[in-house]
Amino acid sequence: MVRVVRATQVEIETAVQTLRDGELVAFPTETVYGLGANAQNPAAVRKIFAAKGRPVDHPVIVHLDSPRFLHRWVREVPEPANKLAERFWPGPLTMVLPRAANVHDVVTGGQDTVAIRVPSHPMAQQLLTAFGGGIAAPSANRYGKLSPTRAEHVRDELGDAVKIILDGGECQIGLESTIVTVEGSSVRLLRPGAVTAGQIRTVIGELLIGANLESPRVPGSTPSHYAPTTPMTVVPAGEIDAHAASLSEGGRRVAVLAQRLPLKSHKYVTWINAGRRPEQFGHDLYANLRTLDKAGCQQILVQDVPEGEKWDAIRDRLLRAASSISESGESGAMAVLP
Repeated sequence: MVRVVRATQVEIETAVQTLRDGELVAFPTETVYGLGANAQNPAAVRKIFAAKGRPVDHPVIVHLDSPRFLHRWVREVPEPANKLAERFWPGPLTMVLPRAANVHDVVTGGQDTVAIRVPSHPMAQQLLTAFGGGIAAPSANRYGKLSPTRAEHVRDELGDAVKIILDGGECQIGLESTIVTVEGSSVRLLRPGAVTAGQIRTVIGELLIGANLESPRVPGSTPSHYAPTTPMTVVPAGEIDAHAASLSEGGRRVAVLAQRLPLKSHKYVTWINAGRRPEQFGHDLYANLRTLDKAGCQQILVQDVPEGEKWDAIRDRLLRAASSISESGESGAMAVLP
């Protein structure tokens, strides 16, 4: 059971003042920890990019405490967006919509769209309500690396670059939000997450899958992302033991993230059994990869995950995190990245 923590009034007041002073505040959401700045202060938002080492043309997500403030950030709200907001906000869904004239280019990556989310985490809601405005917040980690799901992950990675870290315990979901873009009556899924394609279809009917040439840039859409420092390979489920045994011959240290226990133990293999439940696997994914990244191994092997939309977000993150994909003729094996 995930322990959800609420901040004290003093903590919230301090964080709000820090945001108003143009500094950065890390805070928990139900997905991952965010690195927040006043979304109406371009200089403050630029500090996010500096702290993360993030390319300046990458947009950030603006977090609001309620859909009722959407009109301050977007110039029009198509009917499908209203339906999705009513069903999934507050929650782990980000919508990309036509930007309002007052939204600064540093928030949108110079695009004509803005990404908006209303998080459900109680501490995020406390902060957003007290602040009374939009908070621009990508994940609170170095660009391209594993997202943080605990406050200590933020401290370890960003250190003094963050003035305040609100500790809300472990994030409930552990994977970044689902992202859709809404243009008129058309909705397109750009990043899978806890809100699945099937759930979205029940609200709006037809859903387009994947980016096309006209799609806006969105967070986490680059081919390489969410990656540990140690080289990582995704291995077909039936071959994980053989790969671990082969790579560890001669004393080479290997780390494994699997959905079961090993068939036999190996002296130089560190093995984590993450289980077969997608919700738990996703919740623990980044924390487990951080543990294996610190295990002093030369290679991380991750067992390929099953088919099915409950695994789609996990599969997406693993594909982007992997430095290589082990090919196999097995049905359902992951494809090699282009």
